[in-house]
Amino acid sequence: MQLKTYFQEFSYNLKLAYPIILGMLGHTVVGIVDNIMVGKLGATELAAVSLGNSFVFIAMSLGIGFSTAITPLVAEADGKGDIEKGRSAFHHGLYLCTILGVVLFTIIFFSKPLIAFMGQPKHVVDLAKPYLDIVAFSLIPLIMFQAYKQFADGMSETKYSMWATILANITNVGLNYLLIYGVWIFPKLGIVGAAIGTIASRFVMLGYMHYMMNLRKKFHPFFKGFSLKEIKREVNLKIIRLGTPSAMQMFFEVALFTGAIWLSGSLGTTSQAANQVALSLASFTFMFAMGLSVAAMIRVGNQKGLEDYNKLRLVAFSIFLLTTLLEIVFALIFVIFHDYFPLLFLKQLDSFGNPILENIEAAAIASQLLLVAAIFQISDGLQVVVLGALRGLQDVKIPMYITFIAYWIIGFPTSIYLGKFTSLGAAGIWIGLLAGLTAAALFLFVRFNAETKKLIHSNHK
Repeated sequence: MQLKTYFQEFSYNLKLAYPIILGMLGHTVVGIVDNIMVGKLGATELAAVSLGNSFVFIAMSLGIGFSTAITPLVAEADGKGDIEKGRSAFHHGLYLCTILGVVLFTIIFFSKPLIAFMGQPKHVVDLAKPYLDIVAFSLIPLIMFQAYKQFADGMSETKYSMWATILANITNVGLNYLLIYGVWIFPKLGIVGAAIGTIASRFVMLGYMHYMMNLRKKFHPFFKGFSLKEIKREVNLKIIRLGTPSAMQMFFEVALFTGAIWLSGSLGTTSQAANQVALSLASFTFMFAMGLSVAAMIRVGNQKGLEDYNKLRLVAFSIFLLTTLLEIVFALIFVIFHDYFPLLFLKQLDSFGNPILENIEAAAIASQLLLVAAIFQISDGLQVVVLGALRGLQDVKIPMYITFIAYWIIGFPTSIYLGKFTSLGAAGIWIGLLAGLTAAALFLFVRFNAETKKLIHSNHK
């Protein structure tokens, strides 16, 4: 097939994906702004936020990963024009996501003492604990929001979550500014102020999403008749069967990066702060791939409902190509500006003009990490869009095993060896991430290619 055929799909792919990308970018920008604001307090505070968020990110990955089961079910129902099936997926998905949010918050709250046994600096641990309590509670509204978002995405209505996230981000930045530094009548709460901004913004996000979707006539049939009496065991089990492997896929990847945070922390505060800086920037560019991954899930789910498997492959491969081209551009930007970007996060001079040695060292390490990130984000982008396409096929079990092998048999052991037992240090940890992500991209692509060929072959019989 000629490249021109794939290029013709780019416009629709971007039209579907750009609201998701903007929403995710907005969320990531606030994370970066959080880090910049907290970074002004010092490398220790930045390391504490990084450590606290590492726990929350693990739980968040399970919640967000589980919620992705809703999108392909709704997209398939939408492709078939089956309102009742889409309504059932939404109601059951929201019910399960609410329960999951409460469970995850409870687990984090009671597992908090484990931080003390993770080999992190004591002063960083002491700062991280109160921050963690507040941010962990925000998982409940966040995962409920995800149920609304995944349903709307499945209906190809991707703008609602974008506006919800933008509004939430404005709330977060405003409260951060007031509460971190103690502006006007507000108390100076440091990183606890950042945590309060996070939880408030996530309740705003959930409230906006429910209110705006409920106003739209298109969604009225899906919002009617929500009752616990209508919750059916077999529908719950179907979502759980799809959602659990999806949750584990995301968990394996996020846990890999969390492991990198912990490994960096064991090397020292400067390495951990550098890791947080580089991870913030890599996360920003990764959101483009994440948005295209959702587009792949929606479009593949629609074509599955229509049983047009040739078009399904065309759509998916066009998204794979578009993502790869975008990530190559970002890689070049990282290479060109790798020395400059860390300076946005870590000031080099104090108020008297004296060099801050700890921050200078952290910025130098972050600069090295960005060179590795330039390469690995190409693999990272490709693996996430292929994973999205596989979720659109509702093929989640084998990809779960693939991601486990790639990240935890290949990636993390490489990070441990290169980071702890060679002179590479933090850069060695990130080379391990590169190895895991590249393996995942390759294995998942082979899986998607084989499965779609099977579908075409069986459809021709």
